[in-house]
Amino acid sequence: MKKNSYFIILINLSLLLSCQGDKKAAIITDEYKLIWADEFEYTGKPDPTKWGYEYGFIRNNEKQYYTNSLKNARVEKGNLILEARKEKIANKNFKSDEYKDKSWLHYIPKIDTAQYTSSSLTTKNIEEWIYGKIEVKAKLSKGVGLWPAIWMLGENMVEVGWPECGEIDIMEHVGFEKDSIFGTIHTQAYNHMIGTQRGKKIFIDKPYSKFHIYSIEWTPEKMDFLLDGVVYNHIENEHKTTDEWPFDQNFHLKLNIAIGGGLGGKKGIDNSVFPQQMAVDYVRVYQIK
Repeated sequence: MKKNSYFIILINLSLLLSCQGDKKAAIITDEYKLIWADEFEYTGKPDPTKWGYEYGFIRNNEKQYYTNSLKNARVEKGNLILEARKEKIANKNFKSDEYKDKSWLHYIPKIDTAQYTSSSLTTKNIEEWIYGKIEVKAKLSKGVGLWPAIWMLGENMVEVGWPECGEIDIMEHVGFEKDSIFGTIHTQAYNHMIGTQRGKKIFIDKPYSKFHIYSIEWTPEKMDFLLDGVVYNHIENEHKTTDEWPFDQNFHLKLNIAIGGGLGGKKGIDNSVFPQQMAVDYVRVYQIK
């Protein structure tokens, strides 16, 4: 090898290493182009041009009441902080113990006061995407009963409901299984209500003290789930109907910490762990060039 070539390689390697800690380093690869991101290089409430909030009790018999309070969602020191807290808050949708509702959301009007608060951010009605790579670098909340998640729902949720709209769980974690995360899809044909969901789990090292990158690579042909760049769940489009593959449409993103509920609450809730935080370093959305 010529001496000049050797020095060029060393210089390029040095530049690459120097950029690894820089969130503004070049992030366009040969395959993907960045189309949307939040690097959280500001302070205060999450950017309203990128994020909206969910409010109150929402789903899954979960015990947290979602708010837009700075206590529950804020940006500081270069990270988005979602914080779950043990505190009481009045349920604005409370009706009475005698309220009759047989829907899957029947529990919401029966609770007069919530015992926990948290936050759920969403890009619904702001930004939605079809296909590409969605990547989130985060450090998770811990404790039995905590259920942090990074996930997506189809844009036709209101029209057709769940699970027909499709759900992509980029990352789910439950505090009673502290060394694992899950990547899963739910559809009309494949969902947890009938035990056919298509998901896998993978071991994760130090999810509470170490940032990891959770991502999917989504094309018309397949859905790959990755942890720190390694694929651990691969799902192919069977080319049947939208019952199996409702993923040829726009989806919006959600970031939240749930407490209790159908999955998170299987082993109860450890009240000694609160408050708990999920810290998000960045969210990036790429599409194939």
